[in-house]
Formats: sequence, structure tokens, C-alpha cells
Amino acid sequence: MIIYKSQVLSYPDRYLALDVCLLLLMAAFEILRVYWGARGNLQESERYVGASLLITGATLLLSVYFLVWQSYVLRADVIINAILLCVYGLSAVAGFGALARFTRLDSRGQMVQHYT
Repeated sequence: MIIYKSQVLSYPDRYLALDVCLLLLMAAFEILRVYWGARGNLQESERYVGASLLITGATLLLSVYFLVWQSYVLRADVIINAILLCVYGLSAVAGFGALARFTRLDSRGQMVQHYT
């Protein structure tokens, strides 16, 4: 979408550079989010799942930027970001569920130890 908007619309150069940098940052965060989420689920690690949830929050904020504060917001941007926000919400709910499962208490009120 950014390539299309930069070619068709009069996109200011400094905002184009900012949007491209934020898009690349979002892609890097997305790779880390998926990798740490999968690794945390496979290893049942609270650290990786928690880190994945924090990065989900960062990518969610970047998605809101592209939905609200981007120079030009087209209808396709709204549709793509609405779907993305729904996926991030479902991912966060699943992540919190996994985190709760990994850090649950036993019947005596003690933390259950998961060895990796």
C-alpha cells in the first residue's frame, strides 16, 4: 500500500521515510513476536510468552499508527488494519491463556514448576 500511495498520491518525502521505517520496524517485531510465541508455547516458557505479549502490544500500537496517523489512510488500509487488530486481539487472548496455564498454582497454592 505504501508503494501504491507513494506512486499515485503526492506523498511527502519525510513522511514516506517515516512510514517505511515504521513498517520495517513492525515487520521485525512481527518476526520476533511469532518466533518467541511459538518457542514459548513449545517450551512452556513464561518468559517467551510474556515477551511475545509485550511485542504484540508494540505491533498493535504500530498498527493503530497506520490506521489513524498515517499521511494517507485509504479504505484498504482500514480493512487490512481492522483484520490485523482482530488477529492481534485473538493472539493476545491466546497468549494470556497460555501464560495463565504455564504459571498456574497447584491445589496447595504453590507454583507448578515447568522444567525446560
